[in-house]
Amino acid sequence: MSTHIGKVFLVGAGPGDKELISLKGAKLLSKADCIIHDALVNPALLEHAKPEAEIIFGGKKPRSHTMSQEAINQLLVQKAKEGKMVVRLKGGDPFIFGRGGEEATTLHEAGIIFEVIPGISSVNAVPAYAGIPLTHREISSSYSVFTGRSNPNQKVPDYPWDTIARTPGTKVLLMCVERFKDVADELIKHELPASTPAAMISWGTYGKQKSVSGTLGNLPDIAVDKGITSPSIVVIGQVVTLRKTLNWFERKPLFGKKVVVTRAPSKEDSLTQRLNDLGADILPVPVLRSDVTTRSRELVECILGIGEYDWVIFTSARGVDAFFEAFFKAYNDIRSIGNVRIAAVGPATAKRIEALHLTVDAIPAAYRADQIKDAIHSHESVENIRILLARAEVANPELPQLLEKEGAMVDDVACYRTVSETNDPQETGEKLQNEGADWLTFTSSSAVQHFHDRFDLPDLLETYPELKVASIGPETSKTLESLKVQVTTEAIQHTGKGLAHAVTEFELRSPDDDH
Repeated sequence: MSTHIGKVFLVGAGPGDKELISLKGAKLLSKADCIIHDALVNPALLEHAKPEAEIIFGGKKPRSHTMSQEAINQLLVQKAKEGKMVVRLKGGDPFIFGRGGEEATTLHEAGIIFEVIPGISSVNAVPAYAGIPLTHREISSSYSVFTGRSNPNQKVPDYPWDTIARTPGTKVLLMCVERFKDVADELIKHELPASTPAAMISWGTYGKQKSVSGTLGNLPDIAVDKGITSPSIVVIGQVVTLRKTLNWFERKPLFGKKVVVTRAPSKEDSLTQRLNDLGADILPVPVLRSDVTTRSRELVECILGIGEYDWVIFTSARGVDAFFEAFFKAYNDIRSIGNVRIAAVGPATAKRIEALHLTVDAIPAAYRADQIKDAIHSHESVENIRILLARAEVANPELPQLLEKEGAMVDDVACYRTVSETNDPQETGEKLQNEGADWLTFTSSSAVQHFHDRFDLPDLLETYPELKVASIGPETSKTLESLKVQVTTEAIQHTGKGLAHAVTEFELRSPDDDH
């Protein structure tokens, strides 16, 4: 065991939307040696973690406690004593019904240094995402918060119901789905009018948020009828009536649409980012990942002879990363690349090249062999020039064949290879098979093939005929069509943002009853 004692940060993750974590919380996640997270923490936040970080699920769910609170407390102490920087990532705010106070007390008693990073609580965030302000100058100047689970051994919490019922202002109930009927009955019994407006919001701030409104008297039955489940909160008071005009989040164009993203999530993923901005319920089902090429010797030989080439063509940001990872093992200076011209397919690829302070000489309008050829031809004749095509190990042969037909000398070199992703800690693949979705999005032909190998794409579409398919461009569409899969929509701009735009445009054109 390390003689150096580490430190623990109790970090509030916010209520669900991954962008609601604080800047400080995100920074600490990126530095942590060990992350212990709750069940209600959005898994997408773990994208901030460094690859070597130890990630431990310390969640607790009703009637299914994976780890007891005492075990979590001792685990925090243990990991700190191992000399690690530990982030305890907790849903909402650590000190608002999060038992963070108990964890902090344990750390203090064990002599462990800790810090508390507040988080946005579901108390105010979830009503805001449902269009309900907790206070309003003309309606409510105060609000109170209490939980339906203050004592798990009692059917109804032992509260001063008469005081609560008579206290003016908005009331927010947390963790009360199973007991809401009993809580509502107590409030009504103590003279809070049954006609008081009330709303229940489930999975607040997520794309799968579901809200129902009514009165204190009928909301328990409405919630059961609409299938509202935990995690949910209840808001009681006249402010609920403002939802009719202030309900901004649930009016987003992709709100409530479950969209499957088939590539690994990352902080730079423009598709996931744009879908999130449009209100989609994103289901990440990564089916492939990048690995080192099996033809590394060939790549090294081309890099050592880089001065012999007139052009280098990069077809993906991953190809850029892999190429220059090998390049800087051979050279210490970017200037060693010489006077070679560079072509990049797509803005994301170009951006990655420009981050190295290199100029991109040609960007084709689309990832099509003829357009790539034309982009180079705008600078010089393709005939008799030497081209290094740096891309994935298994790729469409059409581009090098066309360039060679035009008289170019092409070395088609693998910088990396794609392999099937078998790690699925969130069991999102199982969720897709059991529940279906509204959209499948594909950003490459290899993603289509790996997805098909895992799920049998035509069979999945037969099981869920309402499932629509979105393709990033013509090459990806060809692969889908070869599997006899009908492409619902294809991106005009062959980027992640373009693909999200294509899905949105289709949804906005479609009648509601077709959704």
